[in-house]
Amino acid sequence: MSVVILQDEIVHYEVLGRGKPLIFLHGWVGSWRYWISAMQAASISYRAYALDLWGFGDSAKSPRLYALEQQVNLLESFLEEMGIRKVALIGHGLGAIVALLYAQRSQQLVDRVMAIGLPNGRHIINPRLYTATSQELVDWLLSRASDSEAVRQEAPKADQRAVYMSLADLQQMDVSETSQNLNTPCLLVYGQNDPVVEETPNTAQSAALPEHIHQIVFEQSGHFPMLDEASKFNRLTADFLSLSSGISPRQLQLKEEWKRRVR
Repeated sequence: MSVVILQDEIVHYEVLGRGKPLIFLHGWVGSWRYWISAMQAASISYRAYALDLWGFGDSAKSPRLYALEQQVNLLESFLEEMGIRKVALIGHGLGAIVALLYAQRSQQLVDRVMAIGLPNGRHIINPRLYTATSQELVDWLLSRASDSEAVRQEAPKADQRAVYMSLADLQQMDVSETSQNLNTPCLLVYGQNDPVVEETPNTAQSAALPEHIHQIVFEQSGHFPMLDEASKFNRLTADFLSLSSGISPRQLQLKEEWKRRVR
């Protein structure tokens, strides 16, 4: 287990591989651990980091740090501590929001963003996320597949206040506007059966997205595409990361397995 001290508190992270830096940011349920398969696949060509945000996993539990702005500050401080400049970000749920907010703050430092399960508005998140305990969320959102067992063990470590405070902050912002105002290439990934994000953009909305944003829907996935369809997710991630810097993800080659999943 690797840790770094930021703001006099412990931040837990793990790292694999060598090459250009890549950061994985978890969502409201779980910790760094559900990124293991994605990290292993990416580590062939990248130095892949995954960290626990404030209030989750083995990072510090301190309510003064749970606001979205503080989570973004955590990412900023972590990158500075690691000596990382230009970086690619992959975030899920809460982590997707943190990645976008950091990219908005430091566009020149973010090469690209892959945002999984990003809520497109204030009112499309299932209200159960606001009220359920960590164990209830795990039972609701995770399949019974063996590779989800580590997530089940990690999720109860979360401080529920970290979930609630970030969701409260989310009500004050327009995530869709934030992503569209960026110039950073951004790939949006959704699970068709995700019960948390109750609406994914329809065809007309997707067609209206700026050129730097592209969307792909995994038709057999729920809230965790990186677990539900791990092989496809890892191939898509590799394709996205292999694009030249500044190139729109709309230039991704439509391989046969993506054709019916592109909206």
